Amino acid sequence: MISAQRVEEIVKDCLYADDEVIDGKPIVEPVVGKGIIRDFGFHPVRLESHREEVRVMLMELPDQFKKSHGGGWSVLNACMTKNNEQWGQHEDMEQLFALGIGLGLAKFALPKDMWSVLPGGMPYVVVED
Repeated sequence: MISAQRVEEIVKDCLYADDEVIDGKPIVEPVVGKGIIRDFGFHPVRLESHREEVRVMLMELPDQFKKSHGGGWSVLNACMTKNNEQWGQHEDMEQLFALGIGLGLAKFALPKDMWSVLPGGMPYVVVED
């Protein structure tokens, strides 16, 4: 089951700690999880350790998000699970997608400079299944 609290815990675990940054730069090259409003720099080892849990949460989204079913859907629809239960808010969705994108489990259907052509100017996300 998708949990906004668990998504936030995973994001916090994957961000760099103070002792992993020297002169403002991470010691290990970060994995960038592209977000809607912001991008996240994730520690690659810790991010990878959450791969299966993030994959399971992404699979709980409606089938329209899945590449093999709907081919992608607006992020505005991601606050509900495939069982029609609300699990979070827009900030939570952005964090889940950033984790998925960082792991290669999700992607934006179009580049950011083309989002304006989509309904509401909001990106569509495709979840690899």
